[in-house]
Amino acid sequence: MPESLLAGERFRIGYALAPRSVSSFIQDSLLVYAEKRGVDLIPIDLEKPLIEQGPFDSIFHKLYDAEWKKQLEEFSLENPTAIIVDPIESIEKLHNRVSMLDAVKQLKIENLEIPLQAFVDSNESLQDGIDNQGMKFPLIAKAVIANATADAHQMSLVLNRDGLNGIKTPIVLQEFVNHGGVIFKVYVAGDHVKCVKRKSLGDITEEKLENSENLIPFSLISYFADNEQSDESLAKLMEAAVMPPSSFVNEVSKQLRRALKLHLFNFDMIRDSRDGNRYQIIDINYFPGYAKVPEYEQMLTPCFLDLAHQKRSKETANIDHEADSNGHKTQEADSNGHKLDN
Repeated sequence: MPESLLAGERFRIGYALAPRSVSSFIQDSLLVYAEKRGVDLIPIDLEKPLIEQGPFDSIFHKLYDAEWKKQLEEFSLENPTAIIVDPIESIEKLHNRVSMLDAVKQLKIENLEIPLQAFVDSNESLQDGIDNQGMKFPLIAKAVIANATADAHQMSLVLNRDGLNGIKTPIVLQEFVNHGGVIFKVYVAGDHVKCVKRKSLGDITEEKLENSENLIPFSLISYFADNEQSDESLAKLMEAAVMPPSSFVNEVSKQLRRALKLHLFNFDMIRDSRDGNRYQIIDINYFPGYAKVPEYEQMLTPCFLDLAHQKRSKETANIDHEADSNGHKTQEADSNGHKLDN
């Protein structure tokens, strides 16, 4: 796609975000970088009806309540060529950890899988849930709901069967896989992808399993996270970690985006220590903290420009359709407004 719009064109994107997301996402560097390339980022006033604001060529948001969903629907009816990023029904699939990783199962990619996991709705069925899935300790206990609330990020490490006594259901249990203490966070913005390395939970040896507590909240983990290591040794660990092949990361991102029907998300991926060529996706998040990614402006702005060209294509397709309705033969167009050969 071109680096900018045609001379004189402006693409207006409205954004509707909670205050904490605005401060961490809409930074001056992004506003300036996008503006120079023909993209204007405009705050949406949440105290006023959306339909009374604008005009907007596109809207991106991180709001999910019923009233906001209704406003988006009304806006789309009045502005059929505007691009909504993203549809709430697609976003909601990532808010439930029971089904969050289902999309990964649809991907046709070798050496990619998800960990064994089980949803358990009662304490009486905890053991059965583990046995039925053939899961082994240690396990990670995660809240079922995955959203921006504090409770959604509460996790615990279950080291053995006795640790199950401290678990409150309903819960999702996920088998922990040793991965060298490094996690790969892959940020996706449409067709644009960046993969970064982050420190993760350290490998858990048999010795650690035998000399540990039964259940450890992530907020209290030190021994397993190898926090006793010096900053220098941790830096060396991170430096030594080999990034996944970019072709692999890009293909996973492309297929996952299509399966999820989303533009803005990230996924956490680990390399299985038992097989250096095998990867697992362990979590997917909608509209993550892009500002944590170096030069995130240069990743998001091309995505905005792609949306601009997608909207222009939809407008062209509508014009062609109107002409066709008046008896003029035109080319057909796909759902994104791109011309198809007759």
